[in-house]
Amino acid sequence: MSASSLGYNEQGGEAATEQGQEATPTTAPSVPAAFGLFSSDTKKNEDLKQMLESNKDSAKLDAMKRIVGMIAKGKNASELFPAVVKNVASKNIEIKKLVYVYLMRYAEEQQDLALLSISTFQRALKDPNQLIRASALRVLSSIRVPIIVPIMMLAIKEASADLSPYVRKNAAHAIQKLYSLDPEQKEMLIEVIEKLLKDKSTLVAGSVVMAFEEVCPDRIDLIHKNYRKLCNLLVDVEEWGQVVIIHMLTRYARTQFVSPWKEDGVLEEDNEKDFYESDEEQKEKDQKVKKPYAMDPDHRLLIRNTKPLLQSRNAAVVMAVAQLYWHLAPKSEAGIVSKSLVRLLRSNREVQYIVLQNIATMSIQRKGMFEPYLKSFYVRSTDPTMIKTSKLEILTNLANEANISTLLREFQTYVKSQDKQFAAATIQAIGRCATNISEVTDTCLNGLVCLLSNRDEIVVAESVVVIKKLLQTQPAHHGEIIKHMAKLLDTITVPVARASILWLIGEYCERVPKIAPDVLRKMAKSFTNEDDLVKLQILNLGAKLYLTNSKQTKLLTQYILNLGKYDQSYDIRDRTRFIRQLIVPNEKSGALSKYAKKIFLAQKPAPLLESPFKDRDRFQLGTLSHTLNTKAIGYLELSNWPEVAPDPSVRNVEVIELGKEWSVALGKAKKEKPTEKFYSDSEEEESASTTDTESESTSESEKEKNGKEEGSSMENSESSSEELSDSESESKEGSAKKKFKTTEESDSDDTEKKTKMISKKRESSGSSDSESSSTEESSSDSESESDSESDAESRKHKNAIASKVSSPIFVPMKTHELLHRMSGKGLAAHYHFSRQPCIYGNQMVSVQVTLTNTTDQKLENIHVGERKLPAGMKMHVFNPIEFLEPEESITVSMGIDFCDSTQTASFQLCTKEDHFNVNIQPPVGELLLPVTMSEKDFKTEQGMLTGMNETSTTITVAPQNSTRLVLLEKVVKAANLGVVPSGQDNIHRFSAKTVHSGSLMLVTVELKEGSTAQLIINTEKTVIGSILLRELKPVLSQG
Repeated sequence: MSASSLGYNEQGGEAATEQGQEATPTTAPSVPAAFGLFSSDTKKNEDLKQMLESNKDSAKLDAMKRIVGMIAKGKNASELFPAVVKNVASKNIEIKKLVYVYLMRYAEEQQDLALLSISTFQRALKDPNQLIRASALRVLSSIRVPIIVPIMMLAIKEASADLSPYVRKNAAHAIQKLYSLDPEQKEMLIEVIEKLLKDKSTLVAGSVVMAFEEVCPDRIDLIHKNYRKLCNLLVDVEEWGQVVIIHMLTRYARTQFVSPWKEDGVLEEDNEKDFYESDEEQKEKDQKVKKPYAMDPDHRLLIRNTKPLLQSRNAAVVMAVAQLYWHLAPKSEAGIVSKSLVRLLRSNREVQYIVLQNIATMSIQRKGMFEPYLKSFYVRSTDPTMIKTSKLEILTNLANEANISTLLREFQTYVKSQDKQFAAATIQAIGRCATNISEVTDTCLNGLVCLLSNRDEIVVAESVVVIKKLLQTQPAHHGEIIKHMAKLLDTITVPVARASILWLIGEYCERVPKIAPDVLRKMAKSFTNEDDLVKLQILNLGAKLYLTNSKQTKLLTQYILNLGKYDQSYDIRDRTRFIRQLIVPNEKSGALSKYAKKIFLAQKPAPLLESPFKDRDRFQLGTLSHTLNTKAIGYLELSNWPEVAPDPSVRNVEVIELGKEWSVALGKAKKEKPTEKFYSDSEEEESASTTDTESESTSESEKEKNGKEEGSSMENSESSSEELSDSESESKEGSAKKKFKTTEESDSDDTEKKTKMISKKRESSGSSDSESSSTEESSSDSESESDSESDAESRKHKNAIASKVSSPIFVPMKTHELLHRMSGKGLAAHYHFSRQPCIYGNQMVSVQVTLTNTTDQKLENIHVGERKLPAGMKMHVFNPIEFLEPEESITVSMGIDFCDSTQTASFQLCTKEDHFNVNIQPPVGELLLPVTMSEKDFKTEQGMLTGMNETSTTITVAPQNSTRLVLLEKVVKAANLGVVPSGQDNIHRFSAKTVHSGSLMLVTVELKEGSTAQLIINTEKTVIGSILLRELKPVLSQG
């Protein structure tokens, strides 16, 4: 129980009430609350000590809650330390947790007392419960006593090898604490980090990378071997771990890959060919043949694996992926982050501020990324000032000839805002637009002149300052504006504005020869009452007029110089002496007085109105340094791209080792039983594969075994599935499959043991069932294949490919309505297809159903009633839901075998009182599972599925759908297909298999000239193929 969950009694009572805890009668103290600081707590503490020494766990637990409550109130509970420590050995897990919370609080203050409990913690590190082991390590690392550093080091080493990933995670956290306590332990800690980096658990990955960043961020050699593993685990790591890993991999990639931003990559031929080349060829080679940039596969792996995280619910994760794309991705691909960043603008104002600052930096260099979302940056009246100014900055950066008229109308409204700081920022934005877009300079200038008659002084003052800067760019044509501004000196009181007007009149005094002397006369009258900034400009105006029109202004200037000579400000006095010596020649005047006119009336360069975010791109996006625009402590700079990429083979270590294991396994299988080569291969690959692969694919023999026992296993699967809770059914399908194949296991967190047990079972079952599965294999596809040996061989090859089910490409899920809340008398139901292998059977489509109680009363016994299914169709229903509270929702899993058809599955959704008829009809694209396949295999399979098995049509592709990314997104959104790598830019290939029969579905989109394309589908299931063709055609044709 954490201290943060404790309530605080503001009335001054001594006991804090725990949320959710039953009220226990306690005697309230008679001392008034006002004297609480001076009252003695001796009796009360004696009472707590007695409760802690009680034989009842309930009394101990109550005492610990009250003690933690005292700590939360800021009261001193250190004298209870001995009594609390005694309960570390308690068997009650709740008591132990609270004891550890107490110890973490007082371990540093009461070092001597904490040291007494070291042996207890060391014993707890051997506890069979992983939570206790982890808590003991946390407390031990919180004791900031240098004398126990060796004990901490030993504990961290042991915990890093613990079987529980939760304990290993806490070991990674403890590394950072130990390093801050004793930096001399760095080398030993690096060894532990290196060991933990090899950990395959997603629970550990984020924590160990954080430790790496704290202890040894420069040791990128530790990342080489783990780079690909971290990229693949990224999607499954917890959110804050994802942020840390993405930032680390961004830095890593900038040191290991060449820049993808080089438009014309000039690459030279290998020097080894020099000996064999003729002189002419050598000359051609010397001219450096231009070759297109080829991205490193590892570089592409990182970009591809982070893309799904743009859909994360965590704003920090989305921001981390956005900065990764900005710093690492080719410029043509970086645009995909813009939509996700705009989505974050619906978050709270703190998130908006950070996101807008990063967008402002991006929009300076690449306007095209955010131009389609211009309206998303329009200012709302409810936005705070910091958000308004950030949006205004982005709008100014995105301004161009096409949208400037719209933006100026928007700015016109902003100027009238009651927020004066924002109105002033808008006027500055108008000035920047005027300098950046020459077509609207005059329009902006006229608009700013109109603002000079505004009632608000701040608006007028800012307008004057901006007009001054604009007039410097083309002063010859604007004498009238200067005259108009001179008249405003009588009304404007803001010092900056008055100083700007005086500077303009002085700078262009020759264009207003009649007005300038009169302005100087007025200023001489009010000189002593002016602000220092204005006084300096009056002195400058007097000096310029003395040099250009001394007949009229000589006496006035001398009068002003005399006033300045005795001014209270030493700046004014110094400037006066300097000007007098420069413009009034006398015996003491130096050589400079000859050049006074050149000095004062020199041509001044026009000021550049630049974005304040222009120089922020030197910092990595999404960092504190970028937000503050100054280097923060602990900031790690991004290195420049290397000219030549370092050796990529350093990342191949693990892959090579796996390859050796596979080759050994394959060799053994061939020697033992050549006839079962296919099944042996799949079994060995299954046992040697990584955790990801195990969770996403099953061996062929297991599939066939499930298919053989289809008739009897459906009922068994229903009964066995009742052992799974709803939360388990929503977890990864791979882990759920393992639970169906094994008996119910004990609740230990030893995931490595589980993996070993399952892989052993698979190896034993693979050899025993190979013959029966092979007979099933030959009979499963007998609809369109003959029983000849050659056909059997081709089917084996086909199913070997079809068995490589890949994870689906992430696209926004389309939700369908199952039951409307009006029809369901308050019960609403929606469903979507999860596009994952179904945990209830290999031939079933996984359907996620969300049930919502929209009434104000509890709904009871929600279950599936009568089913009306077409012949052959099967359904695995969810377990009955006992009750659903008002306004609550629950998501449950179902499995439906649609038999590779789009027929409707009809059934009744029932509550305790009512039953409702509902239907689920699958789109043809949801009857597929994506398949991993090379281009060579695709062409081979396509060659075997021609003639009657091929359907094609010619379509007109919408222009916006012709780019690769958009086309892939459109197709994958319409159907659950896997993308096949293609060596040709105009040909896009997709592969999948049907869920029920496992028949291959090959889709080819070949773009041709003139916005036309040929859509080809090859499959044995010609009916499904033709339906899919009909559905894909409008998807690609429409915008």
